[in-house]
Amino acid sequence: MGTVATGEQIIGKSENPPFVLIHGGRHGGWAWRDVASRLRRLGHDVYTPTLTGLGERAHLLRPGIGLDTHIEDVVGVFDFEDLHDTMLVAHSYGGMPVAGAMERVADSVRFVVWLDAHKPKAGESVFDLIGPERAERMTAMAAADGEGWFIPTSDASWWGLTDPGQIAWVNSKTTPQPIKTYTDTIGPTDRAWSHPGTMIECQPSRLPGLDLARQRARAQTDPCFHHRALNACHEPMITDPDALTRLLIEAIGSRPIPATPIARGMSPAIRRTQGSRQA
Repeated sequence: MGTVATGEQIIGKSENPPFVLIHGGRHGGWAWRDVASRLRRLGHDVYTPTLTGLGERAHLLRPGIGLDTHIEDVVGVFDFEDLHDTMLVAHSYGGMPVAGAMERVADSVRFVVWLDAHKPKAGESVFDLIGPERAERMTAMAAADGEGWFIPTSDASWWGLTDPGQIAWVNSKTTPQPIKTYTDTIGPTDRAWSHPGTMIECQPSRLPGLDLARQRARAQTDPCFHHRALNACHEPMITDPDALTRLLIEAIGSRPIPATPIARGMSPAIRRTQGSRQA
């Protein structure tokens, strides 16, 4: 086996498995630009699909687009690209279609990385996870500025961005999203909850307490599921692509790693400490 940027030996079927990167709500494949370019330079094939109705597919926006549509988008990447032994990465809302798609693509996935991502149980919706207060605010946004059926864009500062240039760039790319994708409940998610994976918790995180608590709890009891903390806002693919790329490369090994924050510009191997996982 060879080594990668972290200088650590990779354990697995392939030294350079493909990555499928699934974006968050009102975003698109464009959000992964800087991370995707880094992964490709390390020799990985990288797929950054845009979910139906968003990003460069905004011309397809319609009221009937729901969570099942986006699940089919994820499954379609695996089917049409003939993917196997894949690193599947979900960011934020992207955890919803990934959780649903895992029922059909899990055998082609080596590892799932949940990047500040929702991880629902069967029968839950985004609105169930974020709670009634946030759900009511988003419903009001749709009623006021989304014709009652789509959630309009928000200023990128809402996701924790502070650099004016980054805010302007994200604001120029985000697009509305059908509220149906937030109200639809998901089907079975057993494969998502049993498959090897890592949660990367951004600090500060935009995840609701229920999501954080359940994923942290799994990391405490399941040796195949790990917890890492990243000192970055909810959009680390934009604000700190180097640190995020290191964590994604680290995840290829699919092995228990003590959860410690990674400081920008330093190798995970240097920052890693021994001890119990964070709760």
